[in-house]
Amino acid sequence: QVRLEESGGDLVQAGKSLRLSCKSSEMRFAALPMHWYRQAPGNERELVASIGRLGNTNYADSVKGRFTISRDNAKNTVFLQMNSLTPEDTALYYCTNGRGSWGQGTQVTVSS
Repeated sequence: QVRLEESGGDLVQAGKSLRLSCKSSEMRFAALPMHWYRQAPGNERELVASIGRLGNTNYADSVKGRFTISRDNAKNTVFLQMNSLTPEDTALYYCTNGRGSWGQGTQVTVSS
């Protein structure tokens, strides 16, 4: 059973930055893509960013230019650097390995 643990969520003002972390217990972490999703109340879960095993990245249009996904394979950790946050970024943020394993989520709340 793969365990994913997110951290770094907080309450911040609009325009500020946060860095989320997700640590994986998976032995093959370096060989797998990782993804960040988010879910706001009343909304479906949406894909925010993905990173491949070689470091290639993809972003939702709503976060392009503001969010950066990265990974540290030596630490089995994937990060999400979020800059210029807006109230629309308020959500529960999850990481996943795309194989059915999800973390418990970390809450990001952005006040106007």
